[in-house]
Amino acid sequence: MIGAIVSAVVIGAIVGALARLLVPGRQNMSIGLTLIVGIVAALIGTLIAHAFGWADTRGIDWIEHILQLALAVAGVLLVTRMGGGRTGGRTGRAQT
Repeated sequence: MIGAIVSAVVIGAIVGALARLLVPGRQNMSIGLTLIVGIVAALIGTLIAHAFGWADTRGIDWIEHILQLALAVAGVLLVTRMGGGRTGGRTGRAQT
């Protein structure tokens, strides 16, 4: 149980960071939100991969990881389009 949680956090952090690198432009997201998007994408990707039997290989589950990354990219795009990023910070624009 604890191993699964630690694995989800580690994979989620990697997947979230890679997703932010793949999305063009600047994303106004905090590190914590990136981690949450990555963890959720990793968990949903794992569930989908197991449901279709794509995660039962002897080596690295490439299809599962690509699915997780695609879901994380979609999550980063969704969060940045909704405006859910850092709050309370300066945006560099003049306030009126």
